[in-house]
Amino acid sequence: MSHLIETAQSKTVRVRFNPKKCIHSRGCILSRPDVFVPNVVGEWIHPELATPEEIEELAHQCPSGAIQYDRLDGGPPETPPKVNLVRIRENGPLAFDGDLEIAGLESAIRATLCRCGASKNKPYCDSSHAAIGFQATGEPKAIESPALAVRNGKVQIDLKTNGPLIVSGPIELVSGTGKTILKTTNAAFCRCGASANKPFCDGSHSKIGFTS
Repeated sequence: MSHLIETAQSKTVRVRFNPKKCIHSRGCILSRPDVFVPNVVGEWIHPELATPEEIEELAHQCPSGAIQYDRLDGGPPETPPKVNLVRIRENGPLAFDGDLEIAGLESAIRATLCRCGASKNKPYCDSSHAAIGFQATGEPKAIESPALAVRNGKVQIDLKTNGPLIVSGPIELVSGTGKTILKTTNAAFCRCGASANKPFCDGSHSKIGFTS
């Protein structure tokens, strides 16, 4: 698959699609199959068939950040959310939504990061969790934690060599059903797939010889 960013634009909005980040959640083609047309040869993104606000909504629903947009009508650019969230996807990745700085790679607002250990596109998810039959609950036990004084702002995501995701900054970890699991400003999340305390790291990466 080509990793070149694809662009398509109308008079009012430009859509940017990064296939390297896409996890094929299919929300775009299920919500607006006229704008994101599946299984066609040639042009498949048609922003001219939607308003800028509708394109915004489609982009905001894309958990991986593969879909981004630029307003050409003077409308505001996308801004980080008022609450930084990390969503735990059942048998799948961690979906970040916040003011993100990812391992010196890029600034982002949305990203899905591998926690099965098998992605060939680390730190991003490439849907390898499905291929290997990865199993990890999206509903871990909640941990009692006080409310954060500040719920937004910069979140730094670092990658420990052959180890976990190290997250610094205000985040609220939520389950697949939206239940709050933890409110914190520091966390180490498993990305080898072997932790017995998922989604958190328990040192299993050393035991299994995880490399990244």
